[in-house]
Amino acid sequence: MRVLWFCIPAYGHTNPTIEVVRELTRRGHEVRYYSFEEFRERIEDAGAQFVACDSFLPPIDEKAERRLRRVSTTEMSVQSFRTVANLDPVVSADVASWRPDVVVTDSACFWGKLTAAKHGLPWVCSTTTFAFNEHSSKYMSHSASELADLILGMPRLNREIRRLRPLGYHVKSALDIVSNKPEDNTIVYTSRTFQPCAETFDEEHYRFVGPSVRDVVPKEKTGRPLVYASLGTVINDRPGFYCTLIEALRDADVDLLISCGKAFDPAQLGALPDNVRVEHYVDQMEVLSRASLFVTHCGMNSASEGMWMGVPELLFPLTGEQRAVARRVAEVGAGMALKEAAARDAAMLREAILSALADERLREGAARMRDDLRACAGPAGAADFIERVARRHVEV
Repeated sequence: MRVLWFCIPAYGHTNPTIEVVRELTRRGHEVRYYSFEEFRERIEDAGAQFVACDSFLPPIDEKAERRLRRVSTTEMSVQSFRTVANLDPVVSADVASWRPDVVVTDSACFWGKLTAAKHGLPWVCSTTTFAFNEHSSKYMSHSASELADLILGMPRLNREIRRLRPLGYHVKSALDIVSNKPEDNTIVYTSRTFQPCAETFDEEHYRFVGPSVRDVVPKEKTGRPLVYASLGTVINDRPGFYCTLIEALRDADVDLLISCGKAFDPAQLGALPDNVRVEHYVDQMEVLSRASLFVTHCGMNSASEGMWMGVPELLFPLTGEQRAVARRVAEVGAGMALKEAAARDAAMLREAILSALADERLREGAARMRDDLRACAGPAGAADFIERVARRHVEV
């Protein structure tokens, strides 16, 4: 079987796919993975053929870059539609010569979805967030600025769509490509327990395989509790929040490790107390193996890794999608919400952290979700599903 795989340039969307790719290549299947240079090593290590898409990304001006940093859905969609056009000659030639049996594409990767549609190929949606339909989408809460971005950006999106039609991409509207249909074959990297409104997703088209993570043996927690804080790899330029966090735990009987990403220099945070360490990046799974509390932005990948390791979470979402994840983590008892005011007030933040560390119910909830996620089918189940979709297409 030949699998043509597409993903956007994002760690949270790429990382869960790696072990599935490894399982497919272990079974003797060929996987050709369209991605970006920063992910080449891990994709090739999983046994796939890597195809670089970096040069096909459209040039962006300063205004567009600012919108992307604010995670503007409109701007990300505009850039994605332009990438579809840029990639079209290469991908269309590849499909004609290599003749893949099935396409697997990230749910946010327009060029993957549209390639499958244009060439009439069976495809599987790789969903690294929740599966969304008219029921589960109610979990999404958009801020006023996010809603304005969506509404005001529609004319721009429609212009980009019109430019794609002469290339053979017949998209009716932006919503037509952004949203999935109930009959779309979909891998979801979580459990049915964690999925909101799981009963509205049928078992034929949706396979909930659990997080696709590199497992690490949890370490015995001795000495002072370790509080680990990370706001992910996208919206992490929050030195004010990190300063408040450091001040909150300055003289507390805990250790604090902050992973701040590359958005700013940790030196901006000034002299650090002895119980605080700040790094650009850490081995998150290794840190979670010994952490007592995870202060997280609630990206699906991070929240899932925390639950996989049975670590209670203090939830500080920054986007609509993250608020949906945070809501669900709280509902299953594995985390508690951090009030917006506490993120700016050191005394309130300290109280929230110490309260979470002492909460036995949180530890029990995190342990329940650890056991639930580890009982899922995992990468082998995802590979089975992809094989079934490809086989069913041949039989038809």
